[in-house]
Amino acid sequence: MPLFFRKRKPSEEARKRLEYQMCLAKEAGADDILDISKCELSEIPFGAFATCKVLQKKVLIVHTNHLTSLLPKSCSLLSLATIKVLDLHDNQLTALPDDLGQLTALQVLNVERNQLMQLPRSIGNLTQLQTLNVKDNKLKELPDTLGELRSLRTLNISGNEIQRLPQMLAHVRTLEMLSLDASAMVYPPREVCGAGTAAILQFLCKESGLEYYPPSQYLLPVLEQDGTENSRDSPDGPTDRFSREELEWQNRFSDYEKRKEQKMLEKLEFERRLELGQREHAQLLQQSSSQKDEILQTVKEEQSRLEQGLSERQRHLDAERQRLQEQLKQTEQNISSRIQKLLQENQRQKKSSEILKSLENERIRMEQLMSITQEETENLRRREVASAMQQMLTESCKNRLIQMAYESQRQNLVQQACSSMAEMDERFQQILSWQQMDQNKAISQILQESAMQKAAFEALQVKKDLMHRQIRSQEMISEQRWALSSLLQQLLKEKQQREEELREILTELEAKSETRQENYWLIQYQRLLNQKPLSLKLQEDGMERQLVALLEELSAEHYLPIFAHHRLSLDLLSQMSPGDLAKVGVSEAGLQHEILRRVQELLDAARIQPELKPPTGEVLTPTAPQEPPESVRPSAPPAELEVQASECVVCLEREAQMIFLNCGHVCCCQQCCQPLRTCPLCRQDIAQRLRIYHSS
Repeated sequence: MPLFFRKRKPSEEARKRLEYQMCLAKEAGADDILDISKCELSEIPFGAFATCKVLQKKVLIVHTNHLTSLLPKSCSLLSLATIKVLDLHDNQLTALPDDLGQLTALQVLNVERNQLMQLPRSIGNLTQLQTLNVKDNKLKELPDTLGELRSLRTLNISGNEIQRLPQMLAHVRTLEMLSLDASAMVYPPREVCGAGTAAILQFLCKESGLEYYPPSQYLLPVLEQDGTENSRDSPDGPTDRFSREELEWQNRFSDYEKRKEQKMLEKLEFERRLELGQREHAQLLQQSSSQKDEILQTVKEEQSRLEQGLSERQRHLDAERQRLQEQLKQTEQNISSRIQKLLQENQRQKKSSEILKSLENERIRMEQLMSITQEETENLRRREVASAMQQMLTESCKNRLIQMAYESQRQNLVQQACSSMAEMDERFQQILSWQQMDQNKAISQILQESAMQKAAFEALQVKKDLMHRQIRSQEMISEQRWALSSLLQQLLKEKQQREEELREILTELEAKSETRQENYWLIQYQRLLNQKPLSLKLQEDGMERQLVALLEELSAEHYLPIFAHHRLSLDLLSQMSPGDLAKVGVSEAGLQHEILRRVQELLDAARIQPELKPPTGEVLTPTAPQEPPESVRPSAPPAELEVQASECVVCLEREAQMIFLNCGHVCCCQQCCQPLRTCPLCRQDIAQRLRIYHSS
């Protein structure tokens, strides 16, 4: 593969920065900005699209990278539907996606210092775009759809190869600042382009046959800050508005940089702690290895010292053995020399005997010569023989003593050699046992050190796992916090809605209570008009119970006043026809036949079983005098009304007997109303109290 097609691999620092920025964007309480600039990216990672889609990010900063395309494979621009600010300057983009118009919420697009050859026609769908910066690219023309940007305020096309502006740009009524290379322009002319943005727009409007209006006459929603309300353009002019917006964005970016520096400091502190832990772990490993090496070195030195002592002892024993052998050889030589001397002495004695014989012969001859007597010669001979025998005995005793001394000395030397050999064997065994004990001790110490090292490594691993678990738990907690914050915001919105609904209900209730209080006496009078006359109630009470139950079963309770007024009974109904019921007031034909049929069934059942017939005393007769039929329909409320009993709202035991004026409420008994100064129901001041008396 050629070199210029290879993807540049990001450095370790850039990769760490990307991971840190992604983790920072996923934290709970994080702002709406995703900053992955200066990460040496050749394409935007898939995780950035997912983060913008899930966390509803509004600002995406990807400047100072190596991007060649905005949209990688298997990604959709719909993931960036909530993005309002897209910063892509200082990259290697050659083209923007054709479906760029799907970013309908985009307000700021910065593609400065790239390799763009043309802009997509779908850029006209960005109806909320207010700032477009395509400075220092390779554009040769602008699309006509640029005139559909109804909210565009700032357009920078300088540093390109553009010589003509599209005539449709005259339809952008909100354009306040247009930056271009006036010296390279052909349409509009250079003089017009050098005169400023207003002159260019006036020229384009004149060419298009449109009337020019300054941008200050148009309403335009400003960039989103803390709320979503709209504001009108300031009368100070577009420059002041642009400077204020730029100052606001600079303040926001400075705050973001401060937060980013704080997060970077926290990251550096975390990395320092992690590096310190790793250094301590490496130091512990180095210390344990050095201790292990020292122990092995001491064991080796001890072993070499023991071997050296053992070899020296062996050499000493060999020297002692050689010395003993030399002593034995020397003693043997002495003994052999002494034996040789003894043999020589024996030979000399033999020679002496021969000499004695010769002497004896000489003596005899001499005696003979000298005529010595025989006795003297015998005496002399005896003396000589005795002295020679005595000398021989002394020599033999000396030899025997010397031989015994040699044997005893030889046995002593052999015993000493055996005892020294046994002692050396014991010492050698003891030295071997000491060496074995030292080796066992060293092995146990090495095993203990390895166990301690293993425990330390496990502790460090557990600590590292705990740190990773804490990081994961912090991520989970941040996600839960974000979910809880969104839920809390939703609950607060619902609370505000409920409060508004309650306020509306309270206002409606207050309005109704005011109208109800004004119309109270009319309502009371209407209630009195709607009540039945007392005579009609007494007539209804005097009806037969079976007839009342029959009408209730047929859902004809509203005909009870008519039956009571005409004093109809079961016997009378059995003699009537449906036409008679229609004359009385029962208009439904089916109900007429059903009433007559059911009445006939009741009477037949009463004839078969006389005990089912109601007793004559069961029909109640009114105790009050009967009123004439003409007084049934009064034009005014009757004199005597049935008053519904209500209990006192204070003690909840006695009947309400007092009327409070001016409100007209009946809610207290005579005992509880005395200490009251305001009405318990409406809280109005009590001007007068009236007692209610019921007629028996």
